[in-house]
Amino acid sequence: MSSLPKTMKAVLIEKTGGTDVLQYKTDVPVPQPKEGEVLVKNEFIGINFIDTYFRSGVYKPPTLPYTLGREGSGTIAAVGSNVPSDLQVGTKVAYMGQYAYAEYVPVTSNYTIPIPDSISTKTAAASLLQALTAVTLIRDAYPVQKGDWILVTAAAGGVGLWLCQLLKAVGARVIATASTEEKRNLAKENGAEVLLEYHEEDRDVFVKKVLEITGGEGVHAVFDSVGKATFDSSLATVRRKGTMVSFGNASGPVEGFALARLSPKNIKLIRPTLFNYIATREELQTAAKELWNFIEKDGLNVKIHDVYPLSDIVRATKDIESRKTTGKLVLKP
Repeated sequence: MSSLPKTMKAVLIEKTGGTDVLQYKTDVPVPQPKEGEVLVKNEFIGINFIDTYFRSGVYKPPTLPYTLGREGSGTIAAVGSNVPSDLQVGTKVAYMGQYAYAEYVPVTSNYTIPIPDSISTKTAAASLLQALTAVTLIRDAYPVQKGDWILVTAAAGGVGLWLCQLLKAVGARVIATASTEEKRNLAKENGAEVLLEYHEEDRDVFVKKVLEITGGEGVHAVFDSVGKATFDSSLATVRRKGTMVSFGNASGPVEGFALARLSPKNIKLIRPTLFNYIATREELQTAAKELWNFIEKDGLNVKIHDVYPLSDIVRATKDIESRKTTGKLVLKP
């Protein structure tokens, strides 16, 4: 640890609220890894919508002050005791964990994965959390089969673009929604077969179109990351014995849902979180191996919207909340 600096740059909040609560500091103490942890010197940091939930108070931060961020990539700078043998000082890794908006991050080894030589740290930071979310959605939340009709909302977002590509790779047929023609075209470039306008305003027209496309039956599954604004219309497109997967709150959380609404078509409703699918390091390794294979063998495109300096966190956050971005936003310390 003697070769490490004493202080570092980081972004933290002392209270929840708007983007005005984001504080960029240059004198935050460099943490030390505890048992089972590694200290990663960040090269790139991924921005995710969940970061805005913790900043705004939709999700309660575990402590205050709180350093935001959930994923990144870089080089292991120090290790604590009892870490796996594949995690040594100097190893290039990607990780998922708290406090990522910083130059140095202590991360549990359970959520730290070496990066193959064929994949850059930039690509890894831009893909790990969102892409693993997509991988577990199509493997665990609803095991997608070749030929299945799948509806993806916010299809040009970070997880949405991954879903379009992964679903195409496994042979599914994708109906994609997004807020602009540019975004819908991007979803098509990444594997969507059918494009529909965003369906917040006219549920009946949207549902009718989906039924026509699917021969009157509806989709086998919906992957909905938008939440409140699209939940009802998404649910209405699901066929008998289909699955509604609600995994995000971009427009606000779904509230007051009556379970009896599932009965007319025996629909399965699931609200998954990634970390319950990769609760052990073995589960993470399996999912990550499949992800790296998708990138290497299937030539999946890692769409990066822009790379922002960490000091420009307010602009980066406003951009992701505006729905104007396509693909992944990445920070560089």
